Amino acid sequence: MMTKAVKFKPNRFTVMGAIALVAATVGLSAPIVQSQSPAVVKVDGSSTVFPITEKVAEAFQKQGGAKVTVGISGTGGGFKKFCAGETDISNASRPILQKEVDACAKTGVKYIELPVAYDALTVVVNPSNTWATDLTTAELKTMWSPDAQGKVKKWNQVRSSFPDAPLKLYGPGADSGTFDYFTEAVNGKSKASRSDFTGSEDDNVLVQGVSRDKNALGYFGFAYYEANRSRLKAVKINGVEPSIANVDNGTYTPLSRPIFIYVNADAAKKPEVKAFVEYYMKNARNSVSAVKYIPFKPTDYTRAMTRFQKNQVGSVFGGKDQVGIKVADILSRQPK
Repeated sequence: MMTKAVKFKPNRFTVMGAIALVAATVGLSAPIVQSQSPAVVKVDGSSTVFPITEKVAEAFQKQGGAKVTVGISGTGGGFKKFCAGETDISNASRPILQKEVDACAKTGVKYIELPVAYDALTVVVNPSNTWATDLTTAELKTMWSPDAQGKVKKWNQVRSSFPDAPLKLYGPGADSGTFDYFTEAVNGKSKASRSDFTGSEDDNVLVQGVSRDKNALGYFGFAYYEANRSRLKAVKINGVEPSIANVDNGTYTPLSRPIFIYVNADAAKKPEVKAFVEYYMKNARNSVSAVKYIPFKPTDYTRAMTRFQKNQVGSVFGGKDQVGIKVADILSRQPK
C-alpha cells in the first residue's frame, strides 16, 4: 500500500517547543539509542566458506538470533579486516599465515581457530571440452607455474594429444585462500603462479567465465561446482574425481583440504557472537551437507565446540599452510 508524506509547516512556536523538548531530553537520548541498537555479528572473508556460513546465518536468524552479515573479500581480504578489528569472524579457506598472525598481534586481536568442513578443491572445464577429462598434478603445474606465463598458451602444450586451441585460465585472485592452497599443492609454493589469467575472489565470476568458453579451465571450491553441474564439468586429478567419498577415503589428493572460521576472542564474549558460534558448531554438519561440502564426524564438531568454549586462542599451523592435513590432527594439537 502506498503512503503519502504529510507536509508540515513549522511555525515559530512549534520550532521553539521542539528545541525545548530536545534540550530537556538530550541527556537521555544517547543511552536510549545505544540500548536499542540491534546486535549484529560481522563476518567476512573466503568465498569458499561463504555458502556454509550463509546457510548457518540464515537458520540462526530464523530462530530469533541476532542479525549476521556475511561478506566476500577473499581469505586474505577477510583477515585484513579481522586483524584490524572490523569483523567478529573471518571465513578462511586456509590457515592464518604469519603475516596475518603478526598483523593481529600488532592490533591485539586474539582469535580462536575452528575448522568447519572439508573441501574438494575442484578443477573444472566447459561441458563442450571433450579432451581434458583427467589431468595429473604435473600437467596442472605445466599450466599454472610462474614459468608458464606468456609461454603455455595452447592446450596441446599441456599434452600433445590435446587440440591446438587457446588455453583460457580462470582462477581465484591473490587475496583468495583457495589461490594460496592451490599454488602450494600444485606449484610447491604459496602464491607462486602465472598471473596472466582471469582472476576473481568471487567464485561465481569464475563459474560464469568457464561456463561460457569451450577452451576454459578454472578451479574453485567443490560447492560451487556442485551448484553448477549443468554448466561445468569436473576434471579428475591423477585419476580420481572430486567427490565426498573420495575426500573421506583420502584418495583425492592433493586438492582436498579443511576450511575454517576464525573468531575474535574478545568479540566471543558478546552474547550474540557466542550464541552464533555455538549454533554454528551444533548445526555445522547439516549446513555443510546442504551446501555440498564434506562434513566432519560429529565428535570433531564437539571438540571444536570445546576449543571455542575454553577460549583456546591461537593457531596450530605456525603461520604456514599445510597440504594434506586432517581435522583430527588440527583438533588434537594445542593452538599457539
